[in-house]
Amino acid sequence: MSYILIKNGLIYDGSGELPFHGDILIEGEAIVEIAPEIEKEGAQIIDAAGKAVTPGFIDIHRHCDIAPFTNPHFGEIELAQGITTTFVGNCGLAPVPSTRLCRKELYDYLEPVIGTAPEDLLFETYEDYGKALDAADLPINMGFFAASDSIKVALKGFGSSAYTEEELTKAQEYVKNAVAQGAFGVTLGIMYQPECYSNREELTAVVKAAAGSGGILCTHIRGEGDSLVDSVEEVIDVAAEAGVPLNISHLKSTGIKNWNCKIFEAVKKIENAREAGQDVTADFYPYDGGSTTLQSLLPPTIMEETLEALVKSLSEPEGKQRLRSELNKAHNGWDNMSESIGWDRIIISSVILEKNAFMQGQTISALAEKLGYEEPSDLVADLLVEENGKVGIIVLSMSQEDVDTVARLPFTMLISDSLYGGDGKNAHPRLLGSTARFLNDFVIKRRVLPMEQAISKMTGLPAKRMGLQDRGLLKPGYQADLLVFQPEKFLDHADYTGKHDPCTGMDLVLMGGKQVLADGILVDRTRGKLLRKGI
Repeated sequence: MSYILIKNGLIYDGSGELPFHGDILIEGEAIVEIAPEIEKEGAQIIDAAGKAVTPGFIDIHRHCDIAPFTNPHFGEIELAQGITTTFVGNCGLAPVPSTRLCRKELYDYLEPVIGTAPEDLLFETYEDYGKALDAADLPINMGFFAASDSIKVALKGFGSSAYTEEELTKAQEYVKNAVAQGAFGVTLGIMYQPECYSNREELTAVVKAAAGSGGILCTHIRGEGDSLVDSVEEVIDVAAEAGVPLNISHLKSTGIKNWNCKIFEAVKKIENAREAGQDVTADFYPYDGGSTTLQSLLPPTIMEETLEALVKSLSEPEGKQRLRSELNKAHNGWDNMSESIGWDRIIISSVILEKNAFMQGQTISALAEKLGYEEPSDLVADLLVEENGKVGIIVLSMSQEDVDTVARLPFTMLISDSLYGGDGKNAHPRLLGSTARFLNDFVIKRRVLPMEQAISKMTGLPAKRMGLQDRGLLKPGYQADLLVFQPEKFLDHADYTGKHDPCTGMDLVLMGGKQVLADGILVDRTRGKLLRKGI
């Protein structure tokens, strides 16, 4: 058996405790000893003097569901950030289950989120998806959730009607089958079609199918602006009634008038639930702008049963006028981004057509003026029609103070919430730089958090939340997924202007005791594994 000995490093073990200087001995895939000084004859020596040694970073929220099958460079930007483990199927959105009847509609809808799915890529069941990931050469470890929104599409399409009793039973069976295949729980996308039409009782019934599995509910809430507090209360109640632990995805407060006030009310709801004994956590990304689809800007009253019907409606003068009118109305439980932050804070990040590529990186208000539109909503309509709905956007919707508030909470974890749509050239910078930005901006520059707590929010805390028994900490018996780097030289280079350079400064990444990235260069892209809950 081969040995690796990492010497003289400043060890952040992932627990949140203060770092300490020491050595780490690795035998095969696992850590076998951590001590102030270790000697092992014949071991490969790695000198980590002047550098931090941490567990591999765990990102429980990326939308790289199909990247192992479609992107030959998958793993490069992830490992450059120190990410060794991630989870997919978030926000209720996933390419599975995809029935032959709804596959094209589902893939078209998901394209700005997960990227272009080849026509022959078909995962009718979670067993199909798991087998495909098992057979792939994964560059990083991956786990998956059952995605409730996609389950509803598989059973009903994109319509607004509730489940029938028979359909609800089938939805529950999908969740149970996913859990049997090793899913780490279930996700909801209550903001997205068609789940935005689901009531609390229906959501609870679907989630309850995962109860007793050890998995969690990880959910995109219904509204993150005016309805933030009610939306947080809704998912707390759903999880409590279903008997499933809860993680609230990308907790934030959007809309300028809601800054520095609504987030405190939402946090109080969570703290009250935790004090009452409910298992509730949350996560966040280290930016004041989010990323989503252009379709999400449309009021529920504008949405149609199918994408084809929506595109047809928006292509007609009456449809455009209706969109203008509905955007000037209040809609209960739905956040109107055009009103709450303005078109000048909404940036086009991804399109499909080459003729529209010039729009990427520009705000909707600037584009509308440049192209001669009197109403920015008309540009939105025309763009959705031309692109068949496949448009990604960045929304500068948050205040930094609110982001900092969430980051400081003891029960929150860092995520990236990376979208893989478009060509990546104007993607949200979180795709390329979340972990480095977190350490550089929140720890080193602004001192929002101490380094040991920030490291824990990317390692020990997410591992504990997902129930990983052998990752997330540096301790004997754990997998040797670890990083060696100088924090002050670990830098992000992507921003909202379209600069899309990857992170630099990650000196060494080990996965299962093998070097996969050295001096910023990928040397092995086959060390990842499909992680299955309870299997």
